[in-house]
Amino acid sequence: MADYKGVLVCGEAIEGKLAGITAEMLGGGRKLADKLGEGLAVVLLGSGVKGLAAEAIACGADKVYAVDDAVLKDYQTDAYVMAMENVVSQVAPRIVLMGQTSMGRDLAPRLAFRLKTALSMDCIELDIDPQSKQLIQTRPVYGGNARAIFTTESLPQMATVRAKAMSPLPRDDSRKGEVVDTTAGVDASKIRAKFVQKVKEEVAGVKLEEAPAVIAGGRGLGGPDGFKQLEELARLLKGAIGATRPAIDNGWVPTSIQVGLTGKIVAPELYIAIALSGSSQHMAGCSGSKTIVAINKDPEANIFREARFGIVADWKQALPPFTKKVQELLKE
Repeated sequence: MADYKGVLVCGEAIEGKLAGITAEMLGGGRKLADKLGEGLAVVLLGSGVKGLAAEAIACGADKVYAVDDAVLKDYQTDAYVMAMENVVSQVAPRIVLMGQTSMGRDLAPRLAFRLKTALSMDCIELDIDPQSKQLIQTRPVYGGNARAIFTTESLPQMATVRAKAMSPLPRDDSRKGEVVDTTAGVDASKIRAKFVQKVKEEVAGVKLEEAPAVIAGGRGLGGPDGFKQLEELARLLKGAIGATRPAIDNGWVPTSIQVGLTGKIVAPELYIAIALSGSSQHMAGCSGSKTIVAINKDPEANIFREARFGIVADWKQALPPFTKKVQELLKE
């Protein structure tokens, strides 16, 4: 056990910049490393990622392992799992953190299997047991209705972290750190998939996952016209529109804005739930929101048990004055 030391974050890059969730994990990882009295490192996989090392250090990393290789330009499961296994075997970290992203969900279980260790997915809280130095991993279960706490004796201890579950540190460009050029160790003959094409989704306005406010609608809106009436409030709050599974299944709005267990996980400062019941599947995607406001004509709707503020009314009657009041307050 003494051979394993420190916290290692698996970083991600988007369009030449560190992904927001990587900065969040570095903020959370910094706290874990400090409690352990050990170092915090980040591994950057890709092509041309070495230039992001300074940014990672400014966000809290002590050391950056730059695995800069053309074979890693685009995410490929086989290539990335080999590269990560190579890095982890050299670094021997006590803790390995990955984001609960499309990459993390695919990569983490495969890496854990290769390392013969345990893995907790979609964690919303992480801490250190001061006695055993074990990673205390908290994740939602039963569709977000309860939380389970896990620890493991196998090393390294691995977890994926939900977006917005951790807070990034204030950027400090004066921080110093070490950058280590690391070989990928990828056997190209073992890459079984071929990258064909990347289709970029065009998003108008603020991305749902990054929006400070989300205005979400449900089946009660009655159709696509109902969702159009949410646009003014979303614009005022510089937010994005979300939807429940029934609205998606009915074809009222695109799948890309679904919030929930089978959709996207969001944790904005403000989540306004309009004409949706608040099923456990939906709440699993937005329970991390700082403040939830609900508008529903059913006083027994589950959403009122989750919301901090609620309006019991038909949304058609409540939304226009609500939007008008928001507009007035923003002008003050």
